[in-house]
Amino acid sequence: MTQLHYELLDVFTDTRFRGNGLAVVKGAGDLSDQQMQAIAREFNQSETVFILPSKNPAHSARIRIFTPAQELPFAGHPTVGTAVMVAINQLGNVSGQEDAIVVLEENVGPVRIGVSFRPNKQPFAEFDIPKMPDEMDRTPTVDELSLVLGLATSEIGFENHRPSCFEAGMPFVFIPLRNLDVIGRAAVDTQAIEKLLGTDHQEVYLYCRETVKRSSSFHARMFAPSLGIAEDPATGSAAAAFAGAVMKFDQPSKGTKNYIIEQGVEMGRASEIHLELVIKDEGLKNVRIGGHVVKVASGVLEL
Repeated sequence: MTQLHYELLDVFTDTRFRGNGLAVVKGAGDLSDQQMQAIAREFNQSETVFILPSKNPAHSARIRIFTPAQELPFAGHPTVGTAVMVAINQLGNVSGQEDAIVVLEENVGPVRIGVSFRPNKQPFAEFDIPKMPDEMDRTPTVDELSLVLGLATSEIGFENHRPSCFEAGMPFVFIPLRNLDVIGRAAVDTQAIEKLLGTDHQEVYLYCRETVKRSSSFHARMFAPSLGIAEDPATGSAAAAFAGAVMKFDQPSKGTKNYIIEQGVEMGRASEIHLELVIKDEGLKNVRIGGHVVKVASGVLEL
């Protein structure tokens, strides 16, 4: 019988049982694709990470990321959570202030993550996104989206924000909604999404400017039925692509701009995703995604 150790984490939160749950399976180099997918279905988290030896000895580890339904090339909260676990393994028992750099090989390419440990605080990890956001040309119309969400067309959009589609490793349809009341009432029709967007492009990200917490910049919800995720409490890959929508509609000035995206509130899993944009004369130069990580449990997986 093979035994593999795993950790259960809550990511993009500093409070246990909030944020986005993540399973991290260590020493998974001998597992087949089918075994990884079966284990991901068993854990039934938004994503499960499998840690393998890195191909490049200068990198910290190679990881593969699975939802309950399929493998992903890249995802935010698995990157943040796994980086913290790898950093703890590198540094040993962290009791004071420590910083580490972790490089994870993902299917989208190597991702560099900075991890910070501070006394009396949960660890924080922040990564440079591996691919800058690109706008896609297949955004549905407001009329089409109103039918998918069960909303009036007048409730879609705010200020100059209109539906858009960006990808930064994963594609998302970004739908601005008028306020918190509207975003709370939105009900995604999964069959209508599949008919409208196709089976390989069903990730829907709703957002509004009105927020629950005064410190937040945007309130968001994310639905990905094609990935086996009815609703996600925190989506770092969506935040990475959302940088494109922020640049398009808000047109921030040069410099470093910091935003906090609150998500998962409607699910009782409140999350905070830190989004940083570095803007130069030529436009968006860099995007960073960060958040806290809380260890919830550990155990042994028997195969």
